[in-house]
Amino acid sequence: MTSAPWSRNAVELRADTVVKKFHYGSRGACEREWRALTLLAAYAPGLAPAPRHVDFAAAEPVVVMERVPGEPMRGEPLSGRQLRAMSAAAGELYAAVPEDVLAEVPVRPGRQQHLIAQIHAWAPRIRPRVGSEAGEAMDRGLEWLARSGMERAGGPDVPMVFGPGDGNLANYLWDGTRVRIVDFEDSGRSDRPFELAEISEHVAGWAGPPLDVGAFLDLFDLNAAERARLPECRRLLALVWLFLLSFDDPRHPRNPPGTAERQAARLSRLLT
Repeated sequence: MTSAPWSRNAVELRADTVVKKFHYGSRGACEREWRALTLLAAYAPGLAPAPRHVDFAAAEPVVVMERVPGEPMRGEPLSGRQLRAMSAAAGELYAAVPEDVLAEVPVRPGRQQHLIAQIHAWAPRIRPRVGSEAGEAMDRGLEWLARSGMERAGGPDVPMVFGPGDGNLANYLWDGTRVRIVDFEDSGRSDRPFELAEISEHVAGWAGPPLDVGAFLDLFDLNAAERARLPECRRLLALVWLFLLSFDDPRHPRNPPGTAERQAARLSRLLT
């Protein structure tokens, strides 16, 4: 079995298909993946893998999909051409599902209310364990969050879109001409500022060759309400990542030394 870099579940890459086996208890993720693939096959064919087969009833649900060409965009410097192709793919995805159909799609997991509740649950456990740099940034982030009003939804002037739910650059595949998108297990109804913040603040965009966030975001024509919401979403996602990276066990680290401190500096810049 060949393991793909863009999934938390077991993925087998075959010659023409990909078999994605979801962990026990992950039927919801399987349903979201299949829904996304079928919707995109209908409304944006070629942007994502075409669906082939699904088995929801299995102990470990399975989705079989087309294998699309391309290499993950994580871990390599991205040219202006690649950034434009990636923004075009993301923009096509956000606009793909018609409004009446989108209204029937559930809201994606991990939206802001869930993240805020998660932060409040994490804070008493993690804050006493982190060093001064990360801790000070965490305190500033929690102070911002308390006055931010982020518990409320985006507002009527922030249109809903179809969101993939994961900002990992490894989910964007570049074939030399265009970008295709994979991994929809957290997909659903969302909005552009939140999805763009997912990409902008994901650790995959800066732990290696950094994504030029400013150049990437400038490629999207956001309305005034979306432009106002985007920095707030970026701060929230950056705070979430600071907590996630602070969970690292120094005896068995998953990330290079100093990663949490680098994230603290990123969050501090966003809060300035």
